[in-house]
Amino acid sequence: MSHTFTVSLVCWHDGEPLLKSVRQAVFIDEQGISPELEWDGLDESCRHALVLSSQGEAIGCGRMLADGHIGRIAVLPAWRHRKVGTAVVEALLSHARAQGYPAVDVDAQLHAVPFYKTFGFEEEGETFLDAGLPHIKMRLKLSE
Repeated sequence: MSHTFTVSLVCWHDGEPLLKSVRQAVFIDEQGISPELEWDGLDESCRHALVLSSQGEAIGCGRMLADGHIGRIAVLPAWRHRKVGTAVVEALLSHARAQGYPAVDVDAQLHAVPFYKTFGFEEEGETFLDAGLPHIKMRLKLSE
């Protein structure tokens, strides 16, 4: 199996079926998040990172809201620990910098805190439950 992949920034209209397939598999099927919470109506106003394998299969994704909030980072199980999630976050951070955002934030699932720290994100506040899973807000300053 090839380990190569590409990351593209897309709008919801262009990537919807592929983005939905990854999020359905990871958040709804694997993590048990309800479809009503996952499909929150915000996708059309977001910039999305979509990762495709060299065979053209959707394997990862993420989104950024207009306010700089990063979320919905998802990687299919077979592709984890292969830098797919890193590529998603790097693409979204590059977009944020190009748009002149002073900072971005993410509501990180607790198991993902070390991952976000590798980019320089810092924890803010207390842990909280989102969709029944423990999270903590993390922030990254992009400019002083």
